[in-house]
Amino acid sequence: MIGTVLLGAVLLFALTAVFAETQGKTNEGKICAALTSVAALGAAAALFAAILSDDFSYNYVVSYSSIDLPLLYKISAFWAGQQGSFLLWLVIHAVVGMILVQNGRMTATGRGIYHVLTAVLAFLVLIKSPFVPADTIVLDGHGMNPLLQDPWMAVHPPIIFIGYALLAVPFVYSLESMIKAPMDAGFLAPMRRWTLVASAFLGAGIFIGGYWAYKVLGWGGYWGWDPVENSSLVPWLLACVLLHLISVARERRGAFYLVHLAAIFSYAFVLYGTFLTRSGILGDFSVHSFAGSDIGFYIALANALILLAGLGVLIARIERLPKGAVYGEHRSRAFLVLLGMLLLVFIVVIVFFGMSMPLISGLLGESAAVDTSYYVRTSLPIAIPFALLMALGVLMPYGGGRAKRPIWIFVISVGGGVLTGLTHVTDVMSVLLSTFSLLAVAAAIAGYRFRQIGFGGMVAHVGAGLALLAFVLSGTGSQTTTVTLTPDEPQKIYGHTIVYRGQVFAENGREKFYRYEVDGVIAEAVTKLRANGEDAAREPAIAKSLLGDLYIAPSPTSAERDEMILRRSKTVMGINDYAYRYESIAFEPQGGGKTLVTAQIALTDGEEVDDAAPTILATETGGTSQPIEVMNGKFRIRLTGVSADERDVRIEILPSVAEEAAVPVPTSVSTKPGISILWLACVLVTAGGLLAAAQAVNAGKGGGSEKRS
Repeated sequence: MIGTVLLGAVLLFALTAVFAETQGKTNEGKICAALTSVAALGAAAALFAAILSDDFSYNYVVSYSSIDLPLLYKISAFWAGQQGSFLLWLVIHAVVGMILVQNGRMTATGRGIYHVLTAVLAFLVLIKSPFVPADTIVLDGHGMNPLLQDPWMAVHPPIIFIGYALLAVPFVYSLESMIKAPMDAGFLAPMRRWTLVASAFLGAGIFIGGYWAYKVLGWGGYWGWDPVENSSLVPWLLACVLLHLISVARERRGAFYLVHLAAIFSYAFVLYGTFLTRSGILGDFSVHSFAGSDIGFYIALANALILLAGLGVLIARIERLPKGAVYGEHRSRAFLVLLGMLLLVFIVVIVFFGMSMPLISGLLGESAAVDTSYYVRTSLPIAIPFALLMALGVLMPYGGGRAKRPIWIFVISVGGGVLTGLTHVTDVMSVLLSTFSLLAVAAAIAGYRFRQIGFGGMVAHVGAGLALLAFVLSGTGSQTTTVTLTPDEPQKIYGHTIVYRGQVFAENGREKFYRYEVDGVIAEAVTKLRANGEDAAREPAIAKSLLGDLYIAPSPTSAERDEMILRRSKTVMGINDYAYRYESIAFEPQGGGKTLVTAQIALTDGEEVDDAAPTILATETGGTSQPIEVMNGKFRIRLTGVSADERDVRIEILPSVAEEAAVPVPTSVSTKPGISILWLACVLVTAGGLLAAAQAVNAGKGGGSEKRS
């Protein structure tokens, strides 16, 4: 078990690195940190090798991969389950640890703390290891959930876990500064750089997950306030809070304790969210949580210890932290930033209680969850003053004084509010939010012109303002109706002409497409099929435009399937007035433990006879079969079972492809005005964070001061 040995080596080298750093043996610590990352990469390579070589001696490979899984999804099978995603987290964390040790900017205390976190992750991976042997010998795996077989979901988890791993660095810098040199502000610059990169990656991962939900799940939206979604949102919001508190702390040393609190809770909520999603608590309340396991207890224990350790250090050292007011006067940028961050913390608290409700209610009695209206009702009133503070904050200069008030930014914001009213947004709070969000966009651009915000900060603030606007347009401004669309009959819906053109099956038989003609342009909804032809996962059709999307999600009923048992050499009348006769059966080994089973069945309507040969590909875990056309395509049959003595076979009778394609389909049709603004906003927020990080790194190399953002 080379993988398990390497995981043990990760734990051993991490603990040895901790010991070396506490003893002042820097070189030995560097060597151990390097060996930790090498061992973690080796464990990852071992799992990749097992997946790519179809080594089904491991339970993890059996559960998430299969021989016929495409290469892209075999690679992403690495992080498709609990065990693999934890190993991915450990690898990223260990590699970051090696980088921290090699650049020499963190003291021995900080490096030691970081190695402790590496050891904790290694311990968790060993508890829930991807290298556990399979219970039984199998020749093929179960494969990956069809919903996860999407390019966006192939990249979403790694980006999320990069953000998780990087958020450990600000946490370590916080503890290091309090333990070794609480009066020194030198930790703020590196903490800011790492937080910028961490928030950019974590935000990008969240945005990609939102796009996947919009494109694949067919919710009609990009965010369902799912507890698993929120478990990533909370640490990302706290990372944003941390960034802005750092900007205040560089001017007001009295804000140091706020920076430390934000750094501690940012990382603690990474672990708390992991506990919620991995413990099984959310199994009945989330579309993509993991099944319950005993690892939940150990994650909760690690979370509690890390949070208590951070808060304990802060309490013990708080008297040694710099004293002073965190802002000078109410008409100051520091006050506006702090007030804005307080509102953001309120939203964090709202989301925290919402996503934790299954846990809280379960402790008090029966588990229950809040619905999406809880989040909308509570967060919308907070988002309005938050957007206003975003605008005022960048217009107010540091150190107090009069704010810049170019008239054009107010014209833009008012014009945006009027425009919002034209997209079926009528409630006052939504109009106010869209008005202030555009004010924030214009203020960010003005703030950059007046050199009160850096370029990266300006880009990120523009993205945040546009995101708030897009939330209003695509959420409150959305319209939804359910109609039944008959093939080739045009219908006028929300100013669009929609014609349903029926179903088309892919040549490989693993997908079918519902084709819609929207204003003369074809848009297709995709249904992924299981090996037996049944629906496995659905993706909506999206007619895209600059002004907004038309979102079409079919809800077809399953094709009618009649079932019959046929006995060898006996003629049986079917319910469709055809006679069936099971003649013989043949078995042909296919290798890899698979056998192709072919039944010879004769059919007749009294005038015409058809000899059909339906098949089942039998495996150790079951079998798969596809329907075949009979009687010149009048209908289809599918072989679904064979008795042990081979005397009986079971078949399904299905309508023809043409009949199934001609069936009217109930369809949900929604408008998504301004949705393209949201995708642009997501790119801008991520790019702004990375640009600000690059600017900070260059400033650090050149010995200059970083521009405020």
